[in-house]
Amino acid sequence: MKLNFKKVLGVSLMSVFALGAVHSLADVENVSAQDDDTLTIALGTDMVTFDIHNHVNTSTEAIHINMFNYLFKRNVETGEIEMDLAESYEIIDDTSWEVTLKEGIPFHNGEILDSEDVKYTLERVSSDSTLLEHSNYAVIDEIEVIDDLTFIIHTETPDPALLNRLARIGSGILPVDYIEENGFDHFLSNPVGTGPYQYVNWIRDDRLELEKFDEYFGGDISEWENVTFRVIPENSTRVSELLTGGVDIAVNIPPSEWERVDDNNDTYLAQTDSNRAMMIFVRHTEGWPTADKAVREAMDLAIDNQAITDHLLGGAGTPTITRVSPGTFGFAEELSDTYNYDPERARELLAEAGYENGLDIKLHSPRGRYLQDAEIAQMIVGMWSQVGINAELEFHEWSNFVELRNAGNNEDAFILALGNSMFDAFNALDWYDYERFEGQIDFYNEELEELLADAAQNMDLEEREQQYIEAQHLIAEEVVHPVLHLESINMGVSERVDYTPTMDEMIYIHTITKK
Repeated sequence: MKLNFKKVLGVSLMSVFALGAVHSLADVENVSAQDDDTLTIALGTDMVTFDIHNHVNTSTEAIHINMFNYLFKRNVETGEIEMDLAESYEIIDDTSWEVTLKEGIPFHNGEILDSEDVKYTLERVSSDSTLLEHSNYAVIDEIEVIDDLTFIIHTETPDPALLNRLARIGSGILPVDYIEENGFDHFLSNPVGTGPYQYVNWIRDDRLELEKFDEYFGGDISEWENVTFRVIPENSTRVSELLTGGVDIAVNIPPSEWERVDDNNDTYLAQTDSNRAMMIFVRHTEGWPTADKAVREAMDLAIDNQAITDHLLGGAGTPTITRVSPGTFGFAEELSDTYNYDPERARELLAEAGYENGLDIKLHSPRGRYLQDAEIAQMIVGMWSQVGINAELEFHEWSNFVELRNAGNNEDAFILALGNSMFDAFNALDWYDYERFEGQIDFYNEELEELLADAAQNMDLEEREQQYIEAQHLIAEEVVHPVLHLESINMGVSERVDYTPTMDEMIYIHTITKK
């Protein structure tokens, strides 16, 4: 049954970045427990780190976006790349991009941004292979400083996605003098950026507090003097805090609470499409049962993707067999809004693989990071049991889950939902790179490696798009990882604010306004 919400926000493919106030009621009593100038947002999991180069976590970037600036930024209304810290740029040749910075941009500690800060930031992530964002910036060879405001980005190969790369997560510019004087550990506990909000306090697994930076180069763009991100893992507790005015915005409202939030006089439900795909990553390591394609295919065929979206996501999700989403360059439309389901064939494949008496595996899952993640994991275990896959389900708090994977201590399979802040298939399909996830996933396919390497430097955009579509078909045929669905974004919002979530899942504080 489709719920008739009084205020449901939707997004078409032509307006995936549309922003603006779309909800308004006059003379609503303010029941928030917060100060009128303080915005409080309830998250399901804590931020991972202040090291912008050593995480691949969208919910962390959603906070960082308010503290750090990129050279370029994506216009959330049009999807076009625009200037941010950069004043201008010129493509000298296929591997040389000259960029000029805006003048007089202050960091939160008073230092003024210059080319050396850019050089330090981009060369750190491009040269240090231990950083999680390294693979997304390894194409950068060096930053040649011309003067305080001008520099040339030299890439090892042509990079058609360079502007997209410089408008996302790992390219928030860091203050080199501050870091060299105090050390990077000091920066991690006292982070400094150029963004509209500056760091105040972080109590891990509890809250993060920011305050407005009065000298922000973009001017006074926000109505909020203070912002608090509270960590509230339990869905029911987040909803209760929203309904009683303890928070102004709550993420990941489960379908079972949608009517309750929307029928309450002091709150409303804000929804939109997401580019986040939920997947089951499995080990291809020699000796593991999931290295066998027949086993992976059986795991995939045993899962009724539509039942998951209907019963656990309230219909607000799209079954898919590709991680690349609508609105992303290289999207294979024919692999979206479809799925594989044949439990009888799944049983046959298990028997063919030598598991006619059943297969025992372990499935790791986060709890509270994604919409209905724990419930989805439990439903999958139930579906697998019907075909002879006996999965031991192990839940983890988000930080422990990340550490488990990074250390390569994950076992047969884990659930992960991945967004794509680059909006380019390069970022989505990089998860199929052998070296990046060696010891954790260990998937290798020579044809795919060559195809993705060619696409990454192909300046012929039409040909490049077809290469990524071909890559997605190859991945689907190999059932490299079972793909479940594209998520929706479901936020509970206090009546005292206007807020429209965006497809990239960033929380742009300046777009959240008082009524």
